[in-house]
Amino acid sequence: MNRMMQSLVLGMFLTSVNALAELPKSAKMDAANQALQGVMTPNEALTQLEGAESTQVMDTQALSQGEYMQVYRDNTILPGEQDITKLLPIVEEGLPAPYGANLFAGGYESERMDGLNDDYLIAPGDKLSIWLWGAVNYADVTTVDNQGNIFIPEVGPIKVQNVPASQVNKVVTSKLRTVYKQNVQIYVNLLTATPVSVYISGPVIRPGQYAGMASDSILYFLKRAGGIDAERGSYRRIRIVRQGKTLETIDLYDFIRHGIMPAVNFKDKDVILVEPQGSTVVVTTGAKNPFRFEFLEYDASGEELTKYSKPLSKISHVGVIGTRKDGPFSVYMPLKDFSDFRLSDGDKLFFNDDWDAQVLDIKLEGSFLGPSYFTAQKPTKLYDLLNHVQIDPELADFDNIYILRESVAVKQKEMIDQALDRLERSVYTTPATSTGESSIQVQEASLVSSFVQRAKQVDPLGKVVVSESGKLANINLEQGDIIIIPEKTQLVHIGGEVLMPQSVVFNPRASITDYIAWAGGYTDRANFERILIVHANGMVSFHDDDSDSWLSASAQNPVLQPGDQILVLPRAVAKTMQTVKDLTQIIYQIAVAADVVMDN
Repeated sequence: MNRMMQSLVLGMFLTSVNALAELPKSAKMDAANQALQGVMTPNEALTQLEGAESTQVMDTQALSQGEYMQVYRDNTILPGEQDITKLLPIVEEGLPAPYGANLFAGGYESERMDGLNDDYLIAPGDKLSIWLWGAVNYADVTTVDNQGNIFIPEVGPIKVQNVPASQVNKVVTSKLRTVYKQNVQIYVNLLTATPVSVYISGPVIRPGQYAGMASDSILYFLKRAGGIDAERGSYRRIRIVRQGKTLETIDLYDFIRHGIMPAVNFKDKDVILVEPQGSTVVVTTGAKNPFRFEFLEYDASGEELTKYSKPLSKISHVGVIGTRKDGPFSVYMPLKDFSDFRLSDGDKLFFNDDWDAQVLDIKLEGSFLGPSYFTAQKPTKLYDLLNHVQIDPELADFDNIYILRESVAVKQKEMIDQALDRLERSVYTTPATSTGESSIQVQEASLVSSFVQRAKQVDPLGKVVVSESGKLANINLEQGDIIIIPEKTQLVHIGGEVLMPQSVVFNPRASITDYIAWAGGYTDRANFERILIVHANGMVSFHDDDSDSWLSASAQNPVLQPGDQILVLPRAVAKTMQTVKDLTQIIYQIAVAADVVMDN
């Protein structure tokens, strides 16, 4: 009978053990074995297991609470926990953050200062240290009671509630002096302040009840609650409610712009109520503060928005898109007319630099006397500016002036990139007729890709040829033009695919072939069939290989002059004639646009 009872008890014990789901299986088995072996009774083993489970549950809950705080500090979500951000309204793509949202970006809620604020107002529960010495010796730590008093023997109650911490010594001392008038020294100090519990409600990320010090700022409590919901909460209407009455209304815009933050000493059960977001207007571009701004009223003037958004100094116009009673609308107006414009909820606007520049900035380089920068009214022609430039006729080559223009360089870059893209496409899309040919095409494609990559890094100069045969074209100047006045020289420069690139003194009786011979002759990769000549004025011409023979000589062949440059380009090596043609064309384009010789 005893064995039957023992088996019954053990069966109930094992059933109870299985119900303790929080414990690991190994702990349950150890307890069961000890009970079956008689080391302890089943009731003792079950009691021990229940205690262990209770401890483990408490440890788990404490860990989860710590992890919970870390979750929202690092903006991460632990496995198995619900992502609170999924509960928030979806933000419209492309909309900027609300003005003031970065107030809650830091981690200052975890950075508490040790010590007490001098402006802290004494409240019930605070502890004061009191010392009297001299004719009377007395030392005690007393607590402020619910009526706001402290009690000192032989003196009675002293009212200290709402007294600033910096003044508490003076207030208590003056009261003690009514009893101890002579031969007694007095010192009173605030030791600890009682934490307060504040409710945070409205459109915040984590509304609820939070503890803090009475002197903590409203920003501290709002940050503890995760900050204001950027899509629903107001940054301009935050009320502090005490016993159903509004104690203070705070506008965070005043704090951001002017540093104004009302001083509030919180009490238990105070409520920080964030009101719903009011009318908003989005500023997209052209301002120092491109944010979403909130109005205190339904609408606002352009002048008010300008104070907060701060348009850039170069701004001339404002564009507004929105909806009114009669439907969608858009308007584009000068900035000076924007001050009186009435903005409504949902408007989107941009500030734009739409000035028509009337002043040109022109730079001079080369051989000249005087300043190198000029400003001129638009429009200004080349002659008008050169009339104000002084030169030394013995040094300046005034007949070969040319211009470097940014818009031309951009166009040259665009054309070169398009040619490179066509070349790369043609190489990769050429069909192969055999395995051997396919292997050759793979190698060729790799070489072409390497050439394309290097060629796209070349920056064209944007040369504009304005002089020919001593005549100068009187063209309109553009913003940023660089006028080059070459220096007179007696040299001819030879470069590219020659053995010894160098500069040689001009010889009127020498031919182009002579100059190349003086530079050591062609390299193995040289394209000697057609040679590029870059003249001092920026003009480009070509010299064919047989042009030096008396059979092909004509007035169309280029005539070298001092300051000219001879460029021997590389021969394009490729499998197909089309690729050779494309490569050759690109090599010439780069050489003409940038005075650079690239091999392939």
